[in-house]
Amino acid sequence: MVIQLNHTLVNVRDKSESAPLVAEILGLPGPKPYGPFLVLELDNDVNLDFIDVEVVHKQHYAFLVSESEFDEIMARIKQRDLPHWADPFQKRAGEVNTDDGGRGAYWEEPSGHLLEIITRPYGSGS
Repeated sequence: MVIQLNHTLVNVRDKSESAPLVAEILGLPGPKPYGPFLVLELDNDVNLDFIDVEVVHKQHYAFLVSESEFDEIMARIKQRDLPHWADPFQKRAGEVNTDDGGRGAYWEEPSGHLLEIITRPYGSGS
């Protein structure tokens, strides 16, 4: 048996603000409406289904990207003048980490979810 994550809900204050921004920053095609959701399709057949809620409980979403994708995403983050950090505790502002011999960075989308890009999976070593 093969079990794969198919989709997850991303509860946000305004899906029409959050979903397009996340798509743009990650370099993905724009979100598609599906019922009450705006759906972002990731390259590994997993969808992020953005939905409006009254109360947002901040979550963390991490994306494994290539080195060149990392550079492109960081360029878009900087172009939009979005704060970013090297750590999930948001103490190393404006920095990039080199954990596991790769690179990683964090930023927030408009509802406060902490998004992360990494070029090496955690624990993969260098």
